[in-house]
Amino acid sequence: MKQILLIACIALLSVFFSCSEETYDIVIKNGTIYDGHGGLPFQTDIGIRGDEIVGLAKNINCKECNILNADGLAVAPGFIDVHAHIEALPLIPDAASALHQGVTTVLGGPDGSSPLRLGDYLDSLTTLITGVNVAYLAGHNSIRAEVMGLENRLASPKEMSAMSDLATRMMMEGAFGLSTGLKYLPGAFSDLKEIVTLSKTVAQKGGIYTSHLREEGLGLIKSVQEAIDIAAGAGITVVLTHHKAVGKPMWGASSRTLAMVDSARMAGLDVRIDQYPYSASFTSLSILIPAWAMAGGRYEAFARRCEDPLLRDSIKNGIVFNLVNDRGGNDLSRVQFARFDWKPHLVGKTLADWAKEENMQPTMENGAELVMRAQLHRGASAIFHAMSDEDIVRIMRHPQTMIASDGRLTDYGKGFPHPRAYGTFPRVLGRYVREQGVLPLQEAIRKMTSMPADLLDLEDRGIIAENMKADIVIFNTTTIFDNADFVNPHQYPEGIIHVIVNGKMAVSDGLLMPDRHGTVLRGPAYQP
Repeated sequence: MKQILLIACIALLSVFFSCSEETYDIVIKNGTIYDGHGGLPFQTDIGIRGDEIVGLAKNINCKECNILNADGLAVAPGFIDVHAHIEALPLIPDAASALHQGVTTVLGGPDGSSPLRLGDYLDSLTTLITGVNVAYLAGHNSIRAEVMGLENRLASPKEMSAMSDLATRMMMEGAFGLSTGLKYLPGAFSDLKEIVTLSKTVAQKGGIYTSHLREEGLGLIKSVQEAIDIAAGAGITVVLTHHKAVGKPMWGASSRTLAMVDSARMAGLDVRIDQYPYSASFTSLSILIPAWAMAGGRYEAFARRCEDPLLRDSIKNGIVFNLVNDRGGNDLSRVQFARFDWKPHLVGKTLADWAKEENMQPTMENGAELVMRAQLHRGASAIFHAMSDEDIVRIMRHPQTMIASDGRLTDYGKGFPHPRAYGTFPRVLGRYVREQGVLPLQEAIRKMTSMPADLLDLEDRGIIAENMKADIVIFNTTTIFDNADFVNPHQYPEGIIHVIVNGKMAVSDGLLMPDRHGTVLRGPAYQP
């Protein structure tokens, strides 16, 4: 009788412990784990319950859960894109172009541009529910334009106070820091004092500073020094965002800029880098136009200046200079139209193609005339093929460099985006890791996961460990590859098998799931 009772008790205990061990929603089995720290991979199973990783052990068993067999696949934290143009998120909430790359968290508001009523905007995204987790920066250009318009002058004390108040409010509404676009309007009209003052305001609220440098061509060295001066003057973490050396005269200059970063860090300054893995940039065609020519208005004020023969000649000379020395790459065929409402048939074609269509020789002077003509018809966007592969590799290898797309959320098949919108993270893992051996796989993953999580102080993301949020990407290291290119940009990458966002399947067997599971992340000074 005692033996029967003992057997019954053992059976009951077995049932109890079996049940307690099997309460998972998803179990990832047999995968090779890259935990995000940059160490060697290891084998284990991952148990997910709710939105968290709750178990890391071999041979996790469960009866009623979704088992993902990751045998032969890499399992990593979801990628965190710290430079993403997500203005279209309310219209493209599934964020498929990001998810298919393995991106689970995006940082919006780069290059100085963001919603001014950030709290309301983030609340709207919370209601909408997005496919990826969303964080935001406060944009300096947006703040300055609200207070000063596009005026080409220094800020008055009263205006500085108003801008500081706006920055403070946006930090308290959830911003993670301040971004600048010092190459763009109206940031181009600000001085070092203005940026340091606003950066101090943000630093006091625990924020970071990311900068589209004032110049990335001939003025690159001076602009990197300006960013370092901001780090010193404001006591703030600074990111040289989408760091590059533009224009043939500056190819190779990354050796010097990276040495400057190293020296700054040795002096105790927190200077970091992010980068996209392409030799072409994407922005407005007006980046070729001197900023002063658009003061007061990108179109009407510009048109008035073009009516003055002397001013027009100065504008043209400035454009010629930029075509030769900066993003023009000294070759009109390096400027490729991506959006051109006035002449949509030129999308995907080049400035040289337009010159040929107009029976003009592809000279820099003629190119400048066409750029002015485009601006007089409300402008265009372009892809500028003006960087070197050697600089890309050198910057990528730097220990402070994170991977970031600078890509725009893209509706599949619409428009002519830069291929980075679809391919940034798979491109690094396929081309630069597997094919070229630029980085070890675990280091590349660290640059996509724990490094950006550390930048944003996201304590529960960017690492595979118990009690972390279950943002996970599962991919095939032998097939992962970017398919999008500069001829056919609308192509999803290969090799991304599953993507999990907050413990829910976002991409399964390469297919986007219908439900969205992202959340809005708020910065260090957020006050509900």
